Amino acid sequence: MRKRLQAIGSLKVTDYFSIDQLITTTAPAEADRRNLKSASEIVRDESFKVETEWIMKSNYGSHHLLYTHSKMLTFTLGFFLIWFLCWWMRDKLKIGNVSDKYVFITGCDTGFGNLAAKAFDVDGFRVLAGCLTEEGAQDLKKETSSRLKTIMLDITKSDSIENATDLIKVEVGNRGLWGLINNAGIAGIFCPTDWLQIEHFRRPIEVNLLGPIEITLKLLPLIKKARGRIVNVSSVLGRLSLTGGGYFPSKFGMEAFNDSLRRDMKHFGIKVSCIEPGMFVTKLTDCNLQRHGKQELWDHLSPDLKKQYGEKYLIQSDTRQENLVKKLSSTDLSKVVWCMEHALTAKYPRSRYSAGIDAKLLWIPMTYLPTFASDYLLAQDIVIDSTAI
Repeated sequence: MRKRLQAIGSLKVTDYFSIDQLITTTAPAEADRRNLKSASEIVRDESFKVETEWIMKSNYGSHHLLYTHSKMLTFTLGFFLIWFLCWWMRDKLKIGNVSDKYVFITGCDTGFGNLAAKAFDVDGFRVLAGCLTEEGAQDLKKETSSRLKTIMLDITKSDSIENATDLIKVEVGNRGLWGLINNAGIAGIFCPTDWLQIEHFRRPIEVNLLGPIEITLKLLPLIKKARGRIVNVSSVLGRLSLTGGGYFPSKFGMEAFNDSLRRDMKHFGIKVSCIEPGMFVTKLTDCNLQRHGKQELWDHLSPDLKKQYGEKYLIQSDTRQENLVKKLSSTDLSKVVWCMEHALTAKYPRSRYSAGIDAKLLWIPMTYLPTFASDYLLAQDIVIDSTAI
């Protein structure tokens, strides 16, 4: 009997279904059979208890895990919500009175600079507006208060920059210069690189990069005196080059200059910001100028180059560019001017500002794509015969 019970005890819990068979085959006596049935009931009861405990523990474990995950998710969402609210409140803080603060803006004849000069004049700043042409300066004076002063400036000429610096020193005196907005810029020609000469690169780089660097270096002592601000207007296409031309290298260079300047000037209490506009309706996006410039280049291309690209390439490229500008360009220049204003008046200005829906939702996200993906999306113009060399 003891041996039979030991045999039953050695069975696994999941084997209790075979006990009845064991009873009928291994217990010949009636008393033994009754004892075995009692043992069978005990094993079944124990197995039921074990299974019940396992199910209860499993349910408790899964519920506990679900509760832990939901608690972590709630904590994470709450943390980010609190962080965003704190950032938003901090972003809204402004400096005090601006009526005694001088701001120098380049490229005020048209576009962003023109609108910014008018807006800062209304805000009470003492605006010094750099203009390339006498006509642009006169038109700006007619639409602003007597506080605004215009300064003639050709940002590609060192003599003109030196003269403008001297005038600014006299104007600001011991107060220093609170704000410098490097806004002046040109587009140049957008076309395949092998169509271009070095002059097509030199001119945009002189206007968009070397000029702002030189004017910044000249005015840094005045900005240090006021512990002021520097705002560099780059472009979202300073992150992503669409085609050939000097515009994109100049804006990539401006991004690099802005980063190094921001870190260097932090020790002096000078805050440096970079604005990266998307596409806006200005002279930089004038498709007529682009079409005329590319046609002139096409007319002077060698026969081999024309054969490689095909006669339809120019039309196809112009049509694609015009459609892109038409779909993405914004007429609301105040989006960029708001960035300038925030960079000069916020207590804690941002390091970077992106202006325009296309900048936020198209160009900047595209910079995070793998290179082969962005190359595929941007390289859509068809070359007819690449072997015609």
